[in-house]
Amino acid sequence: MADYALLILPSTNRVYAEASVDLTLAELAVFNQSVLDNRLGDLARTELGGVPYVTFTADTLSDTDLAYLANLSTLYALFRLDGKLLEPIHAHRLDAFDDDLITIQKYQGKTNELFTKLLLNVTVMSSAHAHDMLDRRLLVLDPMCGRGTTLNQVIMYGWNAAGVDIDQKDFEAYATFIQTWLKRKRVKHQAEVTRVRRDKHLLGRKLQVSIGLTKDSYKAGDALSLTFVNADTVKTRDFHRADSVDLIVTDAPYGVQHGSRAGEGLQRSPLDLLRGAAPVWAQVLRPGGALGIAWNTNVASRDAALDVLADAGLDPIDDGPYRSLAHRVDQAIVRDIVIARRP
Repeated sequence: MADYALLILPSTNRVYAEASVDLTLAELAVFNQSVLDNRLGDLARTELGGVPYVTFTADTLSDTDLAYLANLSTLYALFRLDGKLLEPIHAHRLDAFDDDLITIQKYQGKTNELFTKLLLNVTVMSSAHAHDMLDRRLLVLDPMCGRGTTLNQVIMYGWNAAGVDIDQKDFEAYATFIQTWLKRKRVKHQAEVTRVRRDKHLLGRKLQVSIGLTKDSYKAGDALSLTFVNADTVKTRDFHRADSVDLIVTDAPYGVQHGSRAGEGLQRSPLDLLRGAAPVWAQVLRPGGALGIAWNTNVASRDAALDVLADAGLDPIDDGPYRSLAHRVDQAIVRDIVIARRP
């Protein structure tokens, strides 16, 4: 039995940094029960040299095990403990592009990118596709994608990304950002913005981008797909076929910003939005796929959100580490995650 220590990535967000150890423990526990066969033991917060680490034990860690652990949202470095010595272990992340794809955007209301990665990780670990994380190009939909933090994390993993959002300014800002970033990084790609019409009616505008992981793969016709539709999330079925996406990952409105126009006016209640949108989202999710939603528990209880997902025909996952993901964002927001899987 060997001892291991995980050094937490420093966060520029002070409040998130305070919660990061507990969130990492919960995230690691989800990985442990999903893809590591519960072979990790004694998960704990440990002070080493006055610095907080997450420590655990394991008989052995294979290269595949390490490949999973390398993608933990807050992992900065991984060590094997040998008495008082720390032996570094190489951890190769999935990252397909430079990390400024995730960090360079700065705007009011942006979700912390470390949390976005945690939300994506917990969702894929809760799906039937958990063991495909390292070697399959999954399709992930964010049906309220804002300015694209989730979309960027998805393509960072080398997966296909799809987004829907009603805000025109967010759509335009993201279209400008991603095309500028790809050009500046000299990444092979093609991008266009078109109008989507059906029966002579305008359904929305669509950004379609194909992105090469390498010049050679792009030349051979192998490219990532990134789409973003400027439309109401309750209209998601107008743009995505039933049983077509592997994961759905999104931030519900916090009752402070964002929302969806469902019927009359702008709906800021996350429960009203979920009641209208969750049945639609469930239709586009493949069997075995998982839906992960972050939201503000100050405006809607966890149990109420889980009930809405269950009413949409999904199976909520609500035990063990899934009950340890709540954390404070600011005085008005206590953020939590709910996960549900399509049977």
